[in-house]
Amino acid sequence: MVIKFGTDGWRAILDKDFTKDNVRRTTLAIGKYVKDNFGFGKKFLIGYDPRNSADEYSFYCAEVLKSIGFSVEYSEKIVPTPILAYNAKIKNAVAIMFTASHNPPEYLGMKFIPDYAGPATSEITNEIVKNIDLPFDDADNEGQIKIVDFSVEYFKHLDSIIDFDSIKRLKTNIVFDGLYSASIGYFDKILKSKNIKFESLHMVYDINFGGGMPDPKPKYLKELIEKVKSTPDAIGLANDGDADRFGVISEKGEYVSPNEVILILLEHLIQKGYMGSVVKTVGSSILIDIVAKKLGIDVIETPVGFKHVGEAMRKYDVIIGGEESGGLSIKGHIPEKDGILANLLILEAMAMSNKTLVELQQQLYDIAGTKFYTNRIDIELHSQDEIQSILEKVRNIKAIGEYQVTSIDTKDGVKLMLGDRTKILIRPSGTEPLLRIYFETDNNEKLEILKNTFNINKL
Repeated sequence: MVIKFGTDGWRAILDKDFTKDNVRRTTLAIGKYVKDNFGFGKKFLIGYDPRNSADEYSFYCAEVLKSIGFSVEYSEKIVPTPILAYNAKIKNAVAIMFTASHNPPEYLGMKFIPDYAGPATSEITNEIVKNIDLPFDDADNEGQIKIVDFSVEYFKHLDSIIDFDSIKRLKTNIVFDGLYSASIGYFDKILKSKNIKFESLHMVYDINFGGGMPDPKPKYLKELIEKVKSTPDAIGLANDGDADRFGVISEKGEYVSPNEVILILLEHLIQKGYMGSVVKTVGSSILIDIVAKKLGIDVIETPVGFKHVGEAMRKYDVIIGGEESGGLSIKGHIPEKDGILANLLILEAMAMSNKTLVELQQQLYDIAGTKFYTNRIDIELHSQDEIQSILEKVRNIKAIGEYQVTSIDTKDGVKLMLGDRTKILIRPSGTEPLLRIYFETDNNEKLEILKNTFNINKL
């Protein structure tokens, strides 16, 4: 089997392609990368989420690394990705996280986290893939495995960046949906340790995620939404399978888009004295550009994928970096998505501003002078060649109906701007022959017109 690393590691169907043999091949390839670039003195940290067999395969990985000469710290329990990544930073170590994030239950994956504590860049993963099945020269001596609780230092770090006393005074009712995932035993433990009251749902680990998906989107947060609606003055918070993404429900029982969360937190962090720029992806909302400009904040735009966001956060002076799929991080933390931190920052922003989440959303619309409406269509095609042919045609579009194309960006797919408040982004999926078409504009009627007018079959 050919092993490929996507935007966030290698993922495959358990017991079909995700097998002991392929885990060993991938582990040795990662080990060779680390040996060649850092030597056997570089420590490995290994963690896993609640997925089926993640504990078994992760410990096997640790044993392989030990047998070839590496020292390994292995998580004593299920651990969120951002907590493992934070430990890689403070220990100057590398990490391997066994997770398939928000993928369906039948998937498992391996994510390599370098010592800078963010997603591995394409240069790193390309080198790892080239190492697959190459000979490996073991160290003279076998390494060791140490069982570790990775949460201790992470919790101390949160104390230095979150004002828990303010959150404690918050009058809003907090409802946390564990989604049967890795944030259980962490986010709830933090709130309990600070005497912050909350209610909770789905607080047990389940390899089938309650028959749903470990994805904090409205489709999988129906019970949380109903709970928020039936609880006076309440908001809902959730994380995905490995707790690096977030989902937020407002007092109206409505999903707050990640784009809005990024901006709410940008404003909040500026009030706390943070200075710098904001990083967004090409798929993120125009709202971020407009609000950031009015706040006097520079915007850095990257291709889709947090590995690009994280790389920009390491390169520039950044207040906050985020993506439209529900991942963000901030200055002074790690260049990796952290859904636990995002949830705490939302509570802190509400508490310190003395405003509801709905009021903080409205504040954004007031600054921008409008709301924005979005939609996405996924079109399945037969090959990457067909996708590239369509993208080439899209690059030559001058108008869509009565709307003129005012600029074109090709850093990731093709982004067509139709004025400063309307865009269409056409980009290929990184893992399958799909074309994703994103629509965004400041008028719902215009959104429907664009969707009906833009037809790739007529290009």
